[in-house]
Amino acid sequence: MSISTLRIVWLYPDLLSTYGDRGNLLVLAHRARARGIEVEPMQVRSDQHIPHGADMYLIGGGEDGPQAVAAERLLDDGALVKAADAGRPILAICAGYQLLGESFYANGRCYPGLGILDLRSDRGESRAVGEIAGEGSAALDIGPITGFENHGGRTHLGEAVQPLAHVSAGIGNDGVTEGAWAGHVVGTYMHGPALARNPRLADLLLSWAMGIDPRTMPQVDDAWPERLRAERFVALAPE
Repeated sequence: MSISTLRIVWLYPDLLSTYGDRGNLLVLAHRARARGIEVEPMQVRSDQHIPHGADMYLIGGGEDGPQAVAAERLLDDGALVKAADAGRPILAICAGYQLLGESFYANGRCYPGLGILDLRSDRGESRAVGEIAGEGSAALDIGPITGFENHGGRTHLGEAVQPLAHVSAGIGNDGVTEGAWAGHVVGTYMHGPALARNPRLADLLLSWAMGIDPRTMPQVDDAWPERLRAERFVALAPE
């Protein structure tokens, strides 16, 4: 492998960290260490500068007010946009996903996003709450996805992104697709946390950070993640 210590930045836990989204950091660290890769997790609060040159950046979900503040501070800082331009992997959840786009709604008004992903978000007629599942993007080879969603937004994808999945249960972006990706940037409405439920997505992000083919990564014990996935899919199956 081409990296000895993986530096993963968890952004703005004081503003955006709901429904166990910090678990994505724990999952990535565990799966890297299981393969002999040291991990340097870094939590960066909203009053701190974002470090340049980390190997991966994570951002979670949150309420309208903190989301608007986070977007403003990320725009002022500029480091996350530069990281995306440099091809660094980014995983953004829910409110974090929305603010990676061109615009989003919070507190009853439209705010500018970071413009990292070609999408915009507004409000839906009803709140999307509950289990979400679907078939993951074939280009990413992540298999079926599973998660929990709780959001009032609807996200409209532009031509420069692809959906992370097509939904079979839940709402996601619009009742048809869920999440988006372009380059090494992934956004999703899935909590759960997302990477605990979707280990192949976790490994894909790790492979991007390490600059290797995910198919060449050593296997880890996925008995518990697969048991969790099986339980969630059974719960969604029609009776």
